[in-house]
Amino acid sequence: MNVAVVKYNAGNIYSVMNALRRLGVEPVLTDDPRLLTSADRVVFPGQGEARGAMEYLRQRGLDQVICSLHQPVLGICIGQQLLCKHSEEGDVDCLGIFDAEVKRFAPTRHEDKVPCMGWNKLVNVSSPLFEEGSYVYFVHSYYVPVCADTVAQSDYIVPYSAALHKGNFYTCQFHPEKSGSAGERILKNFLEL
Repeated sequence: MNVAVVKYNAGNIYSVMNALRRLGVEPVLTDDPRLLTSADRVVFPGQGEARGAMEYLRQRGLDQVICSLHQPVLGICIGQQLLCKHSEEGDVDCLGIFDAEVKRFAPTRHEDKVPCMGWNKLVNVSSPLFEEGSYVYFVHSYYVPVCADTVAQSDYIVPYSAALHKGNFYTCQFHPEKSGSAGERILKNFLEL
């Protein structure tokens, strides 16, 4: 299977590539539109800052390439957020696959720390990619509110979208590559779509 990982100015790319290798896939890290459009699967991972990431994608025309993909695409962490319409982080317009606005967590109690960091449970799951009640690993200060495309939720300060799905685009706010056996199952499920 030909799996491409989107190369852009975001962190955490190599842990995703290593997780794919553990599943027997040798991914290609690329920003080449030809390799992205011809891949069987595309993974759009990352940790970073929305405005800088969108500037990088636009400068290289990757914004249009990503939006034009027809094969299964998996956005991870900031990859999920960048596939939404707009982000409060840097007040930037994003790719617009999902009609959702990315918000910053607003602590309401002293014990509410931002970023949200650690293991949390997936609930209200409505996608074969994810399993109800799975514990997965999150690190994020921004979130996608629950919306029409939400296929799994989690809760930190407020209920939010742990995962989204629309057409060939699947996303997770959490890091499957850091989520042990539950995350490995999710990546395997994505590869088997």
